[in-house]
Amino acid sequence: QVQMVESGGGLVQIGGSLRLSCTPSRSISTINSMAWYRQAPGKQREWVADITSRGSTRYSGSVKGRFIISRDNANNTVYLQMNSLKPEDTAVYYCNADFGTVYWGKGTLVTVSS
Repeated sequence: QVQMVESGGGLVQIGGSLRLSCTPSRSISTINSMAWYRQAPGKQREWVADITSRGSTRYSGSVKGRFIISRDNANNTVYLQMNSLKPEDTAVYYCNADFGTVYWGKGTLVTVSS
């Protein structure tokens, strides 16, 4: 079983920035991919961004150009840098890691408010 530890959520003003972190209990050098998802109140969970073992990245249209997913092998952590935040970015953000078996974190709440 792989434990996933997420952090970095909080309350931020419109236009502000936050950086989310996700650290699995297994080395990220062995992942197939890692991803961030989010679930807003009353809505289904949606994919936000992912990064492959080779470092290739993809983003949903709603965050492309504002969010950056990256990985730090030395710290065994994947980050989601979120810039120019909007109220519609308010959600619980979940980290997901594909080690052949997919593991999920418990989520971290991001609230964007004026």
